[in-house]
Amino acid sequence: MAGLNLPDLNLGRRPGSDKPMSQPSPAWQIRTETAADAAAIEALNEAGFGPGRFAKSAWRLREGVAPVASLGFVAMEDGAVRGSVRFWPISIGGTAALLLGPLAVDNAQRGRGIGIALMQAGIAAAKQGPWPCILLVGDEPYYARVGFSRMPPGRVRFPGPVDPERVLGLSLQPGGLLNVSGQIRRAQIDDPVCADGAGVG
Repeated sequence: MAGLNLPDLNLGRRPGSDKPMSQPSPAWQIRTETAADAAAIEALNEAGFGPGRFAKSAWRLREGVAPVASLGFVAMEDGAVRGSVRFWPISIGGTAALLLGPLAVDNAQRGRGIGIALMQAGIAAAKQGPWPCILLVGDEPYYARVGFSRMPPGRVRFPGPVDPERVLGLSLQPGGLLNVSGQIRRAQIDDPVCADGAGVG
């Protein structure tokens, strides 16, 4: 998906006209993540979330697990990584699913629609895969813009404490969220050095 433009804009209409108003295209572009982006992505995550991210329940599901390579996207502008998003394989009560995050945008570039466009790219790609749904922990008003909604309390259980009002889900297939429930675990272990986080399988 190199060079994919995903502007976070809705086309309006000129008064008295059926023709859409022209809108400027964003200066940044969305493309798939490459190994060369790793350092820049880590810097964005450090700046946005700090070392406290390693203590969060969602991080325990990422320990020792590689993100889904085909679902990693970056926003590029003037040769710089302005934002990134990754998705991780998880198991919810034995059903394969995805965990979104981190979603990181350069602090100076927020408010331009970069985060929304990154998620739109990732969700569109994830719909081509076998997963029924995506989960995340975040603020519903923001993530609702790409279709996420609050999960029923107690439907899914993270490996540590989370605010139940911030546990959100999105179906990738019809009824994808209806058939998942239970303990959230890591889908597999890719790095045994970090194998003592959340359960597996």
